[in-house]
Amino acid sequence: MIGLTGTSRLLKALADETRLRVLHLLAQEELSGSDLMEILNVGQSRVSTHLALLEEVGLVVHRREGRRTLHSIAPGPAAALWDDVLRENKTSPEFEADLAGLETLRDRRREDSRQYFDRVAATFEDQVLPGRTWEGLSRALIQLAPRGRYVDLGIGDGLLTLMLADVASEVTAVDVSPEMLARLRTRAAQKGVANVKTVEGDIQDLPLPDASYDVAVLSQALHHAADPLKALKEARRVLVTGGRVLVIDLLAHAETWVKEQLQHRHLGFTEQALAAHLEGAGFEKLSIQRAARDPQPPHFMTLVATGVKSTRSAS
Repeated sequence: MIGLTGTSRLLKALADETRLRVLHLLAQEELSGSDLMEILNVGQSRVSTHLALLEEVGLVVHRREGRRTLHSIAPGPAAALWDDVLRENKTSPEFEADLAGLETLRDRRREDSRQYFDRVAATFEDQVLPGRTWEGLSRALIQLAPRGRYVDLGIGDGLLTLMLADVASEVTAVDVSPEMLARLRTRAAQKGVANVKTVEGDIQDLPLPDASYDVAVLSQALHHAADPLKALKEARRVLVTGGRVLVIDLLAHAETWVKEQLQHRHLGFTEQALAAHLEGAGFEKLSIQRAARDPQPPHFMTLVATGVKSTRSAS
């Protein structure tokens, strides 16, 4: 129960158009104050004031992530009342305009990520990157004995793609960066590898047909996805029934600098979180293990996970 005083304060908080728009946006996804300023086209002081009031009445919570503060809808009875307001006004022109602004923000994030990988494509293989351990890759590849059609989602420097070409009948390399793909084509030609083709695309929205591959690989790519579950569902979609997914990624860590310097969207995954994503995407017979620890500080740990596409639909 909120109580009469709490209800009165809550109703006053909702009696403001800008605060309703803030809540509507936070109902879509977690956002920072600067994100809200960009979408709503209002100043920092106004956004801060509105967020502070919404937190006071229990509608919004925040958390720190490095130097950023991210806001989201708070669970509880106050949020239940807001849900009623949202349902009644979801088609309002203000809300629709804000959704368009949010999509523009998402597009800019994707473009920033693409430009980053284009910019570092020429030197990517020389960088020291979290979780890029040959021991981890080798242990993962041992699990991929069968020859077949492979799709490598988010290719990075392309070294794994070329390794997969040795055991695959064909490999489709997908990446958001055309520069990364161009360098892969050059290296494949230099090595005389003829069974690799490249496709420019987002791993969360693959420009590939259903049920076309036997194995889908996401090596150090899932932490770049805004929505890891969506990326895994796309991997499942392009696999044949009984096809396998291989995920090589980082164990959850606290090195927030990777978000700004390396375009990571997530600070790795716990075994439980990765299993939940794989199960939610419709994979069965899961195997998740810690494969290797980087020898240099901060000693990132690599996770290797596999799963099989079941006949049931993804949740």
